[in-house]
Amino acid sequence: MSPPRPPRVTRRRLLQLTGGGLLAAAAGTGVWAHVADEGPRTGAPAGSGPPLVDPADQSFLHVIAHPDDGLYFMNPDLEQAVRAGARSVTVCLTGGESDGHNVSRHAAYADRVPRNRPAFARARTNGLRAAHAEMALGDPAAPWHLTAISLLPDVQAELHTLQAAPHQQLLFLELVEARAVWQARATSLRGLWLGATPFLPTLRPAGSPVRHQFLYSRAQVVAALVAVLDRARPTVVRTLDPNAVHSRKRPPAGPDRDPRLAGLRYYDHQDHTASAYFAQAALAVYRPRGSRPPIVENYLGYEASALPNDVDLKAARRKARLLSVYGWADHRRCGDPAGCGDRKVGGSALDGGSRDWTRSTRLRAPGSNAWLRPAQDGRLAAFAVLGGTAYCWAETRPGSGRFGAPVPAGGTMLQGQIHAVRRPDGPLQLFASRTVLPDRTAAHRRELMTAVQRGTAPDGTPLFGRWESLGSPDPDPERSLEIGFPAAVAAPDGTVHVFVRTWDGNIAHRAGPGGTGFTPWERLEGTVSTLKASPQVVDGLDACVDSDGLIHVVAPGIGTVAHWVSKEPGHIPRPAAATGLPQPGGPVSLVPLADGVVRAVYRRSVTAQVLIAERHRRIGGWRVAAQCAPVGGYGRVAAAPVGSGDRMVVAARDDTGEVRAAMAQDAPKPWQPGRVSHSAAAGVAQDAAGRAVVVALGTDGRLYAARQTSVGQTALFGAWRPQSGSPERTGDAPA
Repeated sequence: MSPPRPPRVTRRRLLQLTGGGLLAAAAGTGVWAHVADEGPRTGAPAGSGPPLVDPADQSFLHVIAHPDDGLYFMNPDLEQAVRAGARSVTVCLTGGESDGHNVSRHAAYADRVPRNRPAFARARTNGLRAAHAEMALGDPAAPWHLTAISLLPDVQAELHTLQAAPHQQLLFLELVEARAVWQARATSLRGLWLGATPFLPTLRPAGSPVRHQFLYSRAQVVAALVAVLDRARPTVVRTLDPNAVHSRKRPPAGPDRDPRLAGLRYYDHQDHTASAYFAQAALAVYRPRGSRPPIVENYLGYEASALPNDVDLKAARRKARLLSVYGWADHRRCGDPAGCGDRKVGGSALDGGSRDWTRSTRLRAPGSNAWLRPAQDGRLAAFAVLGGTAYCWAETRPGSGRFGAPVPAGGTMLQGQIHAVRRPDGPLQLFASRTVLPDRTAAHRRELMTAVQRGTAPDGTPLFGRWESLGSPDPDPERSLEIGFPAAVAAPDGTVHVFVRTWDGNIAHRAGPGGTGFTPWERLEGTVSTLKASPQVVDGLDACVDSDGLIHVVAPGIGTVAHWVSKEPGHIPRPAAATGLPQPGGPVSLVPLADGVVRAVYRRSVTAQVLIAERHRRIGGWRVAAQCAPVGGYGRVAAAPVGSGDRMVVAARDDTGEVRAAMAQDAPKPWQPGRVSHSAAAGVAQDAAGRAVVVALGTDGRLYAARQTSVGQTALFGAWRPQSGSPERTGDAPA
């Protein structure tokens, strides 16, 4: 199969997308392009129609620490964005020079290969260029233009632009990497973040157009990333994991004894975590200047190797093939004596030496099964986090099928998806996780937040009061960085219960009568052991109240699904009997049905098969009741009851990154494609007319929705439609 034609970009289109600003000498020769693909789109299922999310309305910024991070941890999402023709800028903070030894770990001649850090840094850059050219054009040998640019006064970085697709760019700050996964080193991104060193030097790769070595302060790294944000104007920002999980192993002794470098040992590479911190700090001060605030997604790194594999074999093989391109496994010639790829990676047939990293893609925020909820008057309200602030889209009237413009619902530095609860007395209550960045008055920490509906705007949009902190079940700031994302329910007596995964792999709980005056944090009963030194309970829990008033909590575990249930209506859940369900490959969603029946919907590990499990109260045990047709993808499967019986709606991401929806009763109906590339989990609910509704937050920052054309199990979904708009920042949102 021949590669797709390079996208055709007209001069008029270039001027439109760059605001008419002065371009470099010609397209593809050093342009920092705001350019969209006007050529044929690739990777779309046959006969399914064009994608609804226009590539011209999307812009992706990927912030990574080392050249291969995006290929390992952000794919397939990275490739889907590139192949769709959307603008994509990947900024790599370090040179990735490692030990300077560009040789396979299994090569018999390894000892005879000289160590050369500048050459190895260049070889890794060449490998990343080849992988991105393969994703964009199907041609790893496609030429790039290399130039030096200044993000800051008198400081240069390397900019690489794919000549046949100038909207695809790579940017390298070339900072020295830590050269160890966790060994304490002051000369590292972590040392710079913690203040163990005032400056971090750069390392010039071989053949770099950047002529000097530079020193970056912590503030300058943040400022450089803000400059990238200003130039890229992203609708989606992707980073590595800012909330890495600790390991039970002791930190290795390092050459630097600075007490600021002391601390826990983590699964992830210290450069990964620090790069995410710097990205968070840049996003905290970034002001889009009239454009929409971005969606922010954080991807797990090395921890993925200790968790169940969550993508199917087809996706894993595709990730591995791209890593083989990066790793120079084809021995192609690129004309650079430094090397054409990273031979430490490029020798494996399937996993690229990845220790299962190619077989998983996980977001740190596992997504919510409760971000679409009916308000008191019956109109549906959807909630999403953009630029760290919550926004609300509300139906124009109950059952109208149309959502109004998004309205800010407050909050700052919020992460992931909102979890919304409808209280018995009518108001909605929102829950989210928030990061507090360190400064002179505050320690670096995470906390849970809540906001209560205080009224309704004239157009029916719910209005919320200030976000209040619920603190953390782990009050130690360092441990609080590992807490999970909330799930909450409102009991029939009006008490709101909130649950979250703790630092040590348990589940913590608070309760507030009427959603206020919450009790102190307490662990749910049931001590959880660990496996592979990774907490057995993985984030991605859900909660519901069944038709008998009992509260259920589920969480994905390393081996099976963990379940807690209250013994009396409204009581705190207690450990239930072992579910015996197959190993989950991601979050678990709960659906309460009639007669005390509860269903759990999730993806099975390794295959990504969507399973529907069921528990009858009279029987008490769980069983797999059905499985949906394979669709690939990863992440949470959204599910909600529809009607008064056992009918439900499910929605999931497919293997192209788009949304699929299906009805399910005794058995699931066929998936219906949505052609909406979206962030995190879809949202599902029943509208005022009794029809199933599915919404998704598109990667352009807009809300998209589809609903059944009529009531019933066999009714199809109507066309997916973009709603009235995406938010634009006009000033600082209320806290």
